[in-house]
Amino acid sequence: DADAALSILFTIHSSPSIKMESKVILSVSGMTCGACVSTIENYVKSQDGVLRVSVALLSEKAEVYYNKDIIKEEDIKNAIDEIGFEANILEETNGNIVNLSVGGMTCASCVSIIENVVGGLPGVKEIAVNLTLENARIRYDSDITGPRSLINAINDIGFVAGLAENKPTLDTLSKVEELDAIRSQLNFALIFSVPVFFIGMIFMEIPMINHWLRMKFLVPGFTLGHCLLWILTTPVQFWIGKRFYVNAYKSLKHGGANMDVLVALGTSAAYLYSVMAIILNIIYPSNHATVFFDTSATLITFILLGKYFETLAKGQTSEAIQKLMYLQPSTAILVMTDENGHIIDEKEMELDLIQRGDQLKVLPGSKVPTDAIIIHGNSSLDESMITGESLPVNKCQGDHVIGGTINLSGLIHVKATKVGSETGLAQIIKLVQEAQTDKAPIQNFADMIAGRFVPIVITLAFVTFFVWYFIASYYGIPEPWNHIEGQNRFFFALQFSISVVVIACPCALGLATPTAIMVGTGIGASNGVLVKGGAVLEMAHNISAIAFDKTGTLTKGKPSVVNTVLIPHNGCKMTTRAFYEYVGCAESGSEHPIAKSVVRYAQEEFDLKLRSPENFEVKPGEGLVCKVQESVVVIGHRKFMAVNNVAVSAEIEDAVRELEKQGRTVSMVAIDTFLVGYFAVADTVKAEAKATVAALRRMGIESWMITGDNRATATAIAAQIGITNVFAEVLPSQKAKKIKELKDRGYITAMVGDGINDSVALAEAHVGIAIGAGTDVAMEAAGMILVKSDLRDVVTAIDLSKKTFRRIQLNYVWAIIYNILGIPLAAGVLIPAKIVVPPMIAGFAMAFSSVSVVVSSLRLKSYVKPDIYNIKAKVEAKPTIALKNPLTSFKNKLKSKNSGDVEEGLSLMEV
Repeated sequence: DADAALSILFTIHSSPSIKMESKVILSVSGMTCGACVSTIENYVKSQDGVLRVSVALLSEKAEVYYNKDIIKEEDIKNAIDEIGFEANILEETNGNIVNLSVGGMTCASCVSIIENVVGGLPGVKEIAVNLTLENARIRYDSDITGPRSLINAINDIGFVAGLAENKPTLDTLSKVEELDAIRSQLNFALIFSVPVFFIGMIFMEIPMINHWLRMKFLVPGFTLGHCLLWILTTPVQFWIGKRFYVNAYKSLKHGGANMDVLVALGTSAAYLYSVMAIILNIIYPSNHATVFFDTSATLITFILLGKYFETLAKGQTSEAIQKLMYLQPSTAILVMTDENGHIIDEKEMELDLIQRGDQLKVLPGSKVPTDAIIIHGNSSLDESMITGESLPVNKCQGDHVIGGTINLSGLIHVKATKVGSETGLAQIIKLVQEAQTDKAPIQNFADMIAGRFVPIVITLAFVTFFVWYFIASYYGIPEPWNHIEGQNRFFFALQFSISVVVIACPCALGLATPTAIMVGTGIGASNGVLVKGGAVLEMAHNISAIAFDKTGTLTKGKPSVVNTVLIPHNGCKMTTRAFYEYVGCAESGSEHPIAKSVVRYAQEEFDLKLRSPENFEVKPGEGLVCKVQESVVVIGHRKFMAVNNVAVSAEIEDAVRELEKQGRTVSMVAIDTFLVGYFAVADTVKAEAKATVAALRRMGIESWMITGDNRATATAIAAQIGITNVFAEVLPSQKAKKIKELKDRGYITAMVGDGINDSVALAEAHVGIAIGAGTDVAMEAAGMILVKSDLRDVVTAIDLSKKTFRRIQLNYVWAIIYNILGIPLAAGVLIPAKIVVPPMIAGFAMAFSSVSVVVSSLRLKSYVKPDIYNIKAKVEAKPTIALKNPLTSFKNKLKSKNSGDVEEGLSLMEV
């Protein structure tokens, strides 16, 4: 439901543990491949004060952690600009920031006035006004003020202010501007390269046209055909190809080398050779050296064409974020009321001007503008795009609603509780974008290759040239190439060298991981699974054991009192009402779900007005001691009674055990050291829990349950779900220790939990999975978040990670095979079989190799959530365990007392 979803959406994704550490996110344009990423990361890391850098090629963003006392964000931006890329600061993570355009400023005095007046307003933490750029950057507390109040304050002192937010738009995400720029360049290139292709490749084979093209033009040795080719190729080479030269220069300037270096080198070699051939023909008219301007022009055109399709495909990888951004309405209807709450006016205004506490009107069929609470009216809402729940959800006064959801039927008035970047939808978008910026460890492989790829390729190209030049010099040019008019050994060797340079493609390697991660995390978000990064996604595909917290995770977390037994003392027995007056008062001091259920039961069943306990002391996982009405009350399990000197008869212990065998949690109650009774609480197991555990077992993943309940109760509940591995009587502080035990046994472990006491265990596990209805602390510690709190999404998360990682592996296989096969083919290894790859074909192959990787990743968009009831069992259902040696594994398995598959899991070799 919305309340559960809202709980996860308000999580703050920042670490307070390092006081001096700040983070800035920048947009970076001009990157073409993994080598550019490597250049930026290495250079920015070398700056004093920079702690960590992560650059995402696909989303064109850089995430930089830095010490703000040593380096400023502007210095980081300038460092990126220095090495030839264009960087812009997108955001910081410390507080709410708004950028305003400010008109009417004429001098420094205006700046001072604005900074003094606005800086003195309640809630304004920091303000910086720039006279030249006519803007103001303000950091503020959204609980106290907001953009609308800030704009009004600036307008009131005689200036004109408005919003000037620097946000990613749908157009930038789908790369509309970049596509338009490439399309215009491509059209221009086609105007020149198509005639070049026909003149160089087709018209030369038509006798009548060929005769005309061979006519002398101006000077002997200079033909009309060569003149036309030269004139038509030059604009393509130096105007359209300027981007390759500029980027290649920037890359080489700081010791890097990227794809642009290869393109500039290959096309320049073809162009310059052709120019030299023409000069030689003019000097020696009897010489008939061949030109291949057509190779230069068509190479650039093919590469632009490939770049166009690549960019088009890249835009589709961010489709999930585009859909989420499309949910955000651009305006809202603000309702203004008087002191008595009567409506005096309504006004439609930009959504960015809405502030916390504003009353908004939501019409039937329109979108809820921001996260809010209903103050009047009732309706049903479509929350499918946020929670994945397809059925409409009924809402009434007092219910929370999520910004971006659709109001289907009734008119409602809501009060804004979260605005701007604080809203649930904004947090989801931010989390998905951060996940797409985060690098998976497997990408280190591509980054390592990218730094060495271009120098190796250039070396291979030179080797290829000299080998073929030597062969042609001593053994002659092979058949049938020796019969080509104008052919010579230099030209013959140069063709192979250019083909090697052009066919090599580091882009395919660089795009293999980020494209798959971007699509995978987007698909996860649309299916109610939020993944915090590529590293989490990569680790999740290897999970071999999952530990579930019981209360609130495997169960609904809403226990209820089902049994009450009163024990007479000295022939007298308390009334049930008096019993729950003591118990209710004592439990009112605890936040435990069982305590809350007891308090609720006491209030609803007996209409009790409970007072706060005195001297309250709780022992997590054991019980509590406090004073109620001058009496000492002790509540807890059997062992806790013994510790507090409360005698429990064997008959009562047997009765308690019988209840525990039924899966009920029993708490004993003693007043002034005398046992006066006990009550039993039962929590309903989630409907999907058993099917989820069964599906995980068929996937070869072991399930464990961690609970503070006694062993009898824990075993009974685990049996209902189908779990045979149980950690019972575990104190909250010991949960992480149990996860470490599983890790020590060699399991790749996931922890699924929802509470604050699960946060350490979630962080300890290889992959922490937080339930959406849980606490913010738990979700901060987790690597994955299940928006709907549906356990079936655990299976979805693991299945999606497996398919995404498999797609990454396929992308790498294709990229590596392409280069391993393509470079030797271009070098002419199959020339004995009369098979060669001309530079033109090599350019075409290079242009579309990266496109094929992106298209491969886009196939993840067809992902369908698995049906947990029809998941096929693995042939070998044993968990994936990283064994140190068979003997260690054997001992560990013998220690697993609760595992029902221990004997089956022992192989003959281990025995």
